[in-house]
Amino acid sequence: MNGVVLIGAQWGDEGKGKIVDFFSERADIIVRFQGGNNAGHTIVVKDKQTILHLIPSGILWSGKVCVIGNGVVVDPKVLVEEYNKLKKDNLIPENTSLFVSASAHLIMPYHKIIDIAREKKAGDDKIGTTGRGIGPAYEDKVARNGIRVGDLLDADRLKRRLSTILEEKNKYLTAVLGEKELDFETVYQDCLSYAGQLAPMICDTTLLLNQYVKERKKILFEGAQGTLLDIDHGTYPYVTSSNTASANASLGSGVGMNAINRVVGVAKAYVTRVGNGPFPTEDKGSLGEYLRKKGNEYGATTGRPRRCGWIDLVALKKAVQINGLDSLVITKLDVLNELETIKVCVAYKLKGQEIDYMPLNAEDIEACEPVYREFSGWKKDLSKIRDSIELPVEAKDYLKFIEDFLETKIMIVSVGPERDENIVFGSIF
Repeated sequence: MNGVVLIGAQWGDEGKGKIVDFFSERADIIVRFQGGNNAGHTIVVKDKQTILHLIPSGILWSGKVCVIGNGVVVDPKVLVEEYNKLKKDNLIPENTSLFVSASAHLIMPYHKIIDIAREKKAGDDKIGTTGRGIGPAYEDKVARNGIRVGDLLDADRLKRRLSTILEEKNKYLTAVLGEKELDFETVYQDCLSYAGQLAPMICDTTLLLNQYVKERKKILFEGAQGTLLDIDHGTYPYVTSSNTASANASLGSGVGMNAINRVVGVAKAYVTRVGNGPFPTEDKGSLGEYLRKKGNEYGATTGRPRRCGWIDLVALKKAVQINGLDSLVITKLDVLNELETIKVCVAYKLKGQEIDYMPLNAEDIEACEPVYREFSGWKKDLSKIRDSIELPVEAKDYLKFIEDFLETKIMIVSVGPERDENIVFGSIF
């Protein structure tokens, strides 16, 4: 068994892109298994920043196989543009390949219009989606009313499916949302143009991956978003539209769970959130602004400023349990370098009672007041440190407390955005 799942353990934006890129050097196969281009994974190599939205973060390494699995919703326009830009910038090595599951569902133009229009109508009650059409695409998937990547390869089947679906969608767009209807021929011809470019990549990726399992290849499953945005286990309804937890790596790729033997969670040394929803440790004052500025906390996909606050170990404990985390990666420890005091949330107060768990209801989470444990800051630049022995004692105490509280070992600490700016405690394979 050589399967490793890498999961965001907070509300997304934990730095998974950098960590997947780092682990990809040791992997043979890298698989995206959920979400869509609402993800934004940022990789920095020799001061050059690359932001990926759909393509797995291992694409920059030589000799890798990258797979977009059946659990992903694919905007064909975004995928073609992202792939072509990487090729133009000579960032995809000649011996690295990309495959897309024929069973993955497509994000169509009407999905994006519906997404944006609903948010607009919701006003103050909006979820805070990226407007990329992710939710409506998953809705159609569950309603068995979607168009899949494989449909692009059969022009007649695509025409029949699109004709029926678009007739219904146009009625919804005009009568319910007050939007303009879409022209069938325009949408159809666009799909055919994408089909021509994507055809060489489209295949039954389940067969492909299971062959790699049989060959005992090292497979890295790349999660998008974060555990607390999981459709079942997150802060509903302020969540994404897919299962972001580790168990979905199997369903979203078609690989049996017995092929996965390790789950690694990624968490920032503080915590951020984009969009609406409860956030117990959010700081709306000077600390939040400091973290946002120092950590460059702006969405890689939307550019929106992220909400920032102290690390929340109550929420992280939930992520450990849901995902079955074997180990943790802590990113952006260097962002805390200049702080005199660092706080850690160890419990909540809800209606006068102290609790050690995250409530299920979003309104109750919103009402929670964080209970903090304070630590002394280290006031030292950590970016050049590569050996844990060199860490200041205050940083060691901070990390040790996180390990003990979560009963989960830290295997990597990131101290900067570059690929090699890490302190490594162990290997994933």
